[in-house]
Amino acid sequence: MFDLDRLFTKSDLIPVIIQEADTKEVLMLGFTNREAVERTLQTRTAWFWSRSRKKLWNKGESSGHFLRVQRMITDCDTDTLLYLCKPVGPTCHTGRESCFFNEIPMEPQEG
Repeated sequence: MFDLDRLFTKSDLIPVIIQEADTKEVLMLGFTNREAVERTLQTRTAWFWSRSRKKLWNKGESSGHFLRVQRMITDCDTDTLLYLCKPVGPTCHTGRESCFFNEIPMEPQEG
């Protein structure tokens, strides 16, 4: 079994990237603490720590648009998580599939 303490040696709050399990599209970025990770493992739905509301929240608890977690992966430094999920409905609170849709224009690079 994976030792969850390893995730939180540098900080009590770490980022978690959410990807669609099949397409690998990045759907959102959230933050998690140990309790949220434990609840995610127990329920197989994504739990986060809301930095603005200062409380745990289960994605989909009010909208019904849950993120069903298929796999949990840590990065090489063991301080970031990646959840591969099957979303139930749109992930973004705007109603879009992904939270990443505002492209920032870049000037063409010379050479």
